[in-house]
Amino acid sequence: MSNYPNPLIEQRADPHIWLHSDGNYYFIASVPEYDRLEIRRSPTLTGLADAPASVVWYKPRTGPMSALIWAPELHFIDGKWVIYYAAAPSQEIVDGLFQHRMYALVCEDADPLTGKWQEKGRIQTPIDSFSLDATHFEHQGKSYYLWAQKDPAIRGNSNLYLAEMEDPWTLKSPPVMVSKPELDWEIIGFWVNEGPAVITHGDKIFITYSASATDENYCIGLLWADLNSNLMDPASWHKSQHPVFTTQAQNKQFGPGHNSFTRNEQGEDVLVYHARNYTEIEGDPLYDPNRHTRIKTFRWDENGMPDFGEPAADNRQLTFQKQH
Repeated sequence: MSNYPNPLIEQRADPHIWLHSDGNYYFIASVPEYDRLEIRRSPTLTGLADAPASVVWYKPRTGPMSALIWAPELHFIDGKWVIYYAAAPSQEIVDGLFQHRMYALVCEDADPLTGKWQEKGRIQTPIDSFSLDATHFEHQGKSYYLWAQKDPAIRGNSNLYLAEMEDPWTLKSPPVMVSKPELDWEIIGFWVNEGPAVITHGDKIFITYSASATDENYCIGLLWADLNSNLMDPASWHKSQHPVFTTQAQNKQFGPGHNSFTRNEQGEDVLVYHARNYTEIEGDPLYDPNRHTRIKTFRWDENGMPDFGEPAADNRQLTFQKQH
């Protein structure tokens, strides 16, 4: 198991790392200002820490995408670079929720850092409601979109939905709900299932997701299905009754979550996530900038299930200290 600088990248939440066919790692995440999309590239995982950030898009001054740019992911789909992200028309909270919807940018050039990005607009879903944290995966020749969204008929902030895709910015099938917040650890502070990520291993496909409020109660849950099952049948998905990655107070690691997956140079599976190293948050946790990007290798147990272990303690001096 590799030991990485922890944190890897400071003040970057909702981290997503894409290992491309060119051998480079590409990194994108939420920035504390929530005002732009930037990409870093490095031939090594740890090199992302010092790689320069190329801003590929700034939010407009007004309109539906003019506030709170959250949780971007960078994917390479059908020969095109795609960034999924969520944006709101303002910072206003309405009926207890922010006003985010999901959007896509596309770049057809080979280099996503210098290429031209086009706005493809909003990704339409059947319900016009708070929606965010989209990811994409391909499975058995089909293209899937997986995201978090509020259903006004269901209690809570967001559930997880899955749909097949026509193209990288258009849904093909009606969405199905694969999980909703219902267990004790999913409903602390807020009723939340969000930030899904997909990984396959052996004969199973897994979805990790984050639950509860974004303070020290934030944690990672797990869904899984058989590889050959019908992923669009909610009954194919099983849910762990306990979180699989949680706060580790002794290590001063609080609220680990919003993860993605990559592989290191040795081919080991790597969990990419954010966490804080303190709990005393003044005001809205959203505006506390010190959710830092962290990475760790993990193992698979004898039943083919992921064993993420626990969040390791910080092992390097932080540039950004908590403001007292």
